Amino acid sequence: MAFETTATVLGAATQYRIAPEAKKYTLRDNGFTETNGGNFQLIRGLEATPQSKEGFKLKITVAKDLQTFKMSITTANGLKAVNIFKDEQHKMLQEKFYFLMDGFISRGLFVKA
Repeated sequence: MAFETTATVLGAATQYRIAPEAKKYTLRDNGFTETNGGNFQLIRGLEATPQSKEGFKLKITVAKDLQTFKMSITTANGLKAVNIFKDEQHKMLQEKFYFLMDGFISRGLFVKA
């Protein structure tokens, strides 16, 4: 998966873009960690209990220039992207994804494209 200026997770209708006012410290303040390559990565579980090591995870990686990023929802081991929007059974996960993204928007990290 390549870095893009606008991105979304598999099956979601809303596209996101990095906010022009986003800074490195804003990413760190919101749970992103700097990788060895200088990029910023967030991996957050979407299950009801945050301590759970199982279930789907939201994975967002922002390039070190803060211009491009990629995002996906993966299996618990992080190896395979999944579409939580194709099944009504995952309604809670869909709501949690949008809740997390709305929080990032309100904190100046992302904007809806």
